[in-house]
Amino acid sequence: MVQLIMGAKGTGKTKQLIDLINGVAEKEPGSVICIESESKLTFNLTNQVRLIDSSEFKPRDFTFLKGFVSGLYASNYDIGHIFMDGLAKIVPISPTSPEVEDFLQWADTFGKKNNIHFTITLSAPIEMATDTIKSYI
Repeated sequence: MVQLIMGAKGTGKTKQLIDLINGVAEKEPGSVICIESESKLTFNLTNQVRLIDSSEFKPRDFTFLKGFVSGLYASNYDIGHIFMDGLAKIVPISPTSPEVEDFLQWADTFGKKNNIHFTITLSAPIEMATDTIKSYI
């Protein structure tokens, strides 16, 4: 239930994500949420998407982000898809940190249990990805 879009900065990940979000928003019967590290997608997304600027909440670590996502779901059981643009910017951490792997595994398990799809971008060269991270690409 996790799709990772990974590549070095400037490789078009966000543009690809915008196209995916708007396409999913047209078809998804449930709610579509996009979490970003700053308000930059406001005018690129259809108004059917709930856009969340994570900088307003200042997530310090992945424990916070897991709680945040869990809280979103607890308040809206109709969430069908959660997009995250710039995972290592949402939670300020190195994209090659083992914590990234752990979060992706958590999101996959959480998504399967609650029927939520996750699409996440991560800025780092694909060559830096571990085997676990590559399994989500």
